[in-house]
Amino acid sequence: MVKHNVRGILGFSITHCRGLPFWLHNVQGIVFRTDNEPFKYHMKRYAKMIVKLMKSENLYASQGGPIILSQIENEYGMVGRAFRQEGKSYVKWTAKLAVELDTGVPWVMCKQDDAPDPLVNACNGRQCGETFKGPNSPNKPAIWTENWTSFYQTYGEEPLIRSAEDIAFHVALFIAKNGSFVNYYMYHGGTNFGRNASQFVITSYYDQAPLDEYGLLRQPKWGHLKELHAAVKLCEEPLLSGLQTTISLGKLQTAFVFGKKANLCAAILVNQDKCESTVQFRNSSYRLSPKSVSVLPDCKNVAFNTAKVNAQYNTRTRKARQNLSSPQMWEEFTETVPSFSETSIRSESLLEHMNTTQDTSDYLWQTTRFQQSEGAPSVLKVNHLGHALHAFVNGRFIGSMHGTFKAHRFLLEKNMSLNNGTNNLALLSVMVGLPNSGAHLERRVVGSRSVKIWNGRYQLYFNNYSWGYQVGLKGEKFHVYTEDGSAKVQWKQYRDSKSQPLTWYKASFDTPEGEDPVALNLGSMGKGEAWVNGQSIGRYWVSFHTYKGNPSQIWYHIPRSFLKPNSNLLVILEEEREGNPLGITIDTVSVTEVCGHVSNTNPHPVISPRKKGLNRKNLTYRYDRKPKVQLQCPTGRKISKILFASFGTPNGSCGSYSIGSCHSPNSLAVVQKACLKKSRCSVPVWSKTFGGDSCPHTVKSLLVRAQCS
Repeated sequence: MVKHNVRGILGFSITHCRGLPFWLHNVQGIVFRTDNEPFKYHMKRYAKMIVKLMKSENLYASQGGPIILSQIENEYGMVGRAFRQEGKSYVKWTAKLAVELDTGVPWVMCKQDDAPDPLVNACNGRQCGETFKGPNSPNKPAIWTENWTSFYQTYGEEPLIRSAEDIAFHVALFIAKNGSFVNYYMYHGGTNFGRNASQFVITSYYDQAPLDEYGLLRQPKWGHLKELHAAVKLCEEPLLSGLQTTISLGKLQTAFVFGKKANLCAAILVNQDKCESTVQFRNSSYRLSPKSVSVLPDCKNVAFNTAKVNAQYNTRTRKARQNLSSPQMWEEFTETVPSFSETSIRSESLLEHMNTTQDTSDYLWQTTRFQQSEGAPSVLKVNHLGHALHAFVNGRFIGSMHGTFKAHRFLLEKNMSLNNGTNNLALLSVMVGLPNSGAHLERRVVGSRSVKIWNGRYQLYFNNYSWGYQVGLKGEKFHVYTEDGSAKVQWKQYRDSKSQPLTWYKASFDTPEGEDPVALNLGSMGKGEAWVNGQSIGRYWVSFHTYKGNPSQIWYHIPRSFLKPNSNLLVILEEEREGNPLGITIDTVSVTEVCGHVSNTNPHPVISPRKKGLNRKNLTYRYDRKPKVQLQCPTGRKISKILFASFGTPNGSCGSYSIGSCHSPNSLAVVQKACLKKSRCSVPVWSKTFGGDSCPHTVKSLLVRAQCS
């Protein structure tokens, strides 16, 4: 595994990484990620190939390129203990390999406290300012290789929402403690197209990042972090001077002071208490918000506080542009359940899923047949280790069951009726991504572990029966999701039938006008996969709800590069009976509302949205200016309506608000004059802006919500 950090703004970076190909499972005697000769042979071969490729394009900083760091292995400290001494010798071997590759840039190992010299041990996580023990050598910098702006989400789990304030707090704290590099993971969300998502991970990836899955600004994360970066930039010379003094300001309050002399001084004041605290620093009093960091570029004036957000909030909305609600729009093709005689792979025992499919499909049919002396109600019991399972008896669907990200093993237990004579049992084992972490990945097992039937008098065990196997579905074999492949099967006009699962649906749609991102609304479907013009836009599992009763994901990104102006081919594979394609819509995604909520105790914004770029050499800050609410609509839109405006003590926040006990009656008129019909505007949070102070000696704020059209 090799990861490269690419130079980004203010030293923050994006990452590029690769994983383990499935064919490694087939290498004789291989044990992944340990002192194992077959694995080391292939890892060395791969690492040399990647470095050679990067060098050929002059991409390393030593060649004048953008790559400033390289990483060997990934969070090995979490799995190395399982290999004991072999794990320790493997770490030394990987470090030696990295040095021999001679990239001209530093190599790092994340979550590896004992990273051998000269490799740098780095931190991954959300709270490295608090949890990182520091470099294991005084000659190494403190670096944060993955600052998780959210986290990957799995089916059945609610998304992890990390606030802009929390991210900024830990970045500022890490820098205060001599951190020299912070890399956000992820800064831009993305999409797990096709079958690329790992086990139980949803198709959308890090949609809560500062730039979301569609590339839209996720506010206030984007704006608040941009302010933080600019504030840190103001401290550049003192921070790089190499001199730091730490001063205790209280039990949980600390000042980190940087610089050689009084006129070249920067300070970072940290309050790790959950309560507000007033401290004395250099003969001045500072009120520190709960769990916050204040940045003072001149050791006197606060330019930024992590708990005080000047950036706007935005609302992302989806609008249906085309409804596919007419049955005449759809055609369908239903998979047939294979019998034992139709299978080509035979075994006298139950086979493991991954080794049988070789990752060519999520689906593996396993079938057998048996004799029953008389028809009788019976019970099928399948102990399965994997992701999902569908069961069929004599071609009839009898039920499904699935595991979870945290509990793969489950028991499918279903009532059924057997025929007098020969009966056919077919089980469809379904994977939802490959295992992606931990020790001994090469040993992971997926599939049915035991199969038995109770017929009311005795129990039949099928573990050592003769089983027939079929890899994949017929629709996959014929590529029915492509124009050419769809002609190889007999499609029928859609009929609203819920009798049989495993149905392919086909329709066409035109590309929505404009440039807004496009998404497929699959809220009416169950579980399966979707393709547009032959490109898989990913797996979906809408029927798997979170503990709050919500689907993990409804909208699925369709990049405009996948689309034609007209007659785009949409093909859906639906595994469950309850899926209804008539509820599918083609939507666009945009930011339609913006909101600002700023207190008169906030620092003035470090960056004005009117500035197209940031001149690092000439970045200055005016401490005498007032805080302000700054609103900006996306490109091509203007503020068309002020939905709410209150200067005083408005209740709530941008998510839910109302007028408070103190309210300037001029609020709406002032904001309308400043903002209507403009793409961006700013309103100072100052009593004089609103014609006077109706409630003196009160901390006031301005809350504005506006519509962009």
